Amino acid sequence: MKPHHFTFAFQLAVTLAACAFLMVPAGASILAGFTANYFRGLASGLTLDWVRQVLELYSSTILLSLGIALGTLAVTLVLGVPAAWALARRPSRLSRLVEEVVTLPVAIPGLALALALILAYGGWRDFRMSPLFILTGHVLYTLPFMLRSVMAVLAAIDVRTLEEGAASLGASPLQRFFHVVVPNARGGILAGALMVVTLSIGEFNLTWMLHTPLTKTLPVGLADSYASMRLEIASAYTLVFFVMIVPLLIALQMFGRTGGPR
Repeated sequence: MKPHHFTFAFQLAVTLAACAFLMVPAGASILAGFTANYFRGLASGLTLDWVRQVLELYSSTILLSLGIALGTLAVTLVLGVPAAWALARRPSRLSRLVEEVVTLPVAIPGLALALALILAYGGWRDFRMSPLFILTGHVLYTLPFMLRSVMAVLAAIDVRTLEEGAASLGASPLQRFFHVVVPNARGGILAGALMVVTLSIGEFNLTWMLHTPLTKTLPVGLADSYASMRLEIASAYTLVFFVMIVPLLIALQMFGRTGGPR
């Protein structure tokens, strides 16, 4: 065997071993959600009853997570895309400072960010008890991902020249934004949207501090099911979570490989 063939075989073996090490626990958890009695194993038979119970018990939690994720996406699009445009078209020390300030929540632990929100706005009872409180935290956490994603695409093109050309043809600032900037930034917008939705659905630390008994999201409900329900129900909940999050992750990976829309 040639040296480079041996190196490739060794790297492949290590990669497959690492994947197996990571996937076996997930597979075991999913299988438990289909097993009539986990402690008796497959001999007890397979069933969908646990999945049905999860959907009955936690359907409101699942719908709330989807609603918050879509709301977070809407807000980050409204705030992030124009902000990325403004920062990209006028690069300066001030724009870099603004970018770093917006990105700061990513570097702060979710629990600390949640505590800051509670201290600042926890006195507004109606706001504190509503899903909007969690949505606010998710926007703070995910906005940097939308901003950076769009700015990376805009940095690769000469936005200013394109805008000047559109302006010379009589386009207003609003028209230049929607007909020049947005179409050229659609790759970054789509990548940012996938990241925002994925992160919002899967975010636990921040949400755990911000939630109330009436505003549990998917990850918080998952933790609750592991703490207070049968192992089979918790495992079935894990399956539901995977069904929601894995397609988004696959789409994000495929989008990253293809480089986005042409």
